Amino acid sequence: MASPSPRAPLAERVEELLAVGGPLPIVAAGDPVLRTGTERYDGQLGPALLARFVEALRLTMRAAPGVGLAAPQVGVELRIAVIEDPAPVPQEVRLARGRVPQPFRVLVNPAYRPVSSGRVAFFEGCLSVPGWQAVVARPAEVRLTGEDESGRALDEEFGGWPARIVQHETDHLDGLLYLDRAELRSLSANETVARRWAQPTPEEAARALGFGLP
Repeated sequence: MASPSPRAPLAERVEELLAVGGPLPIVAAGDPVLRTGTERYDGQLGPALLARFVEALRLTMRAAPGVGLAAPQVGVELRIAVIEDPAPVPQEVRLARGRVPQPFRVLVNPAYRPVSSGRVAFFEGCLSVPGWQAVVARPAEVRLTGEDESGRALDEEFGGWPARIVQHETDHLDGLLYLDRAELRSLSANETVARRWAQPTPEEAARALGFGLP
């Protein structure tokens, strides 16, 4: 299926995307929509279309599978993202990374800022950069503000892996990929990460590949 014309009104393009049904195609790195930033959501879709779009994002995220998905990753330049993490990981990984389950959440017009000076580094991947992971140092704790899909205000602090997820998805809305913040000497194929760097923390990879950690 051809991509909807970028010259069509945004709501019309979203309707075209949703018309096919099922998971939406995920845009890969190199597409300008991942780099141009997003419009603040201000009712462009209307309540019913927004609800359908959010449901499509949830379906697409789960099918991928992933723990977050931003609207630009399906070709829509709106400041909307979804997150959800059942955190099916071993206890040692859970403890090392602070990875705790997160319910399905919709982030509308999100923004974050660090609330402490601490930074933590772990391997990170992206549905728009399939097959690869790299170590990214990020603030350990952030304050997220914005709204939910009903317009209710969000003002919440996140730590551990949830903080990483909301930073990653909010960065997408600003035209940033995780590779823009990554230690590029750590860049590894998924197969290599699984075979060599599956430890809960990236210290061994840092020693072997020659990059620093915070």
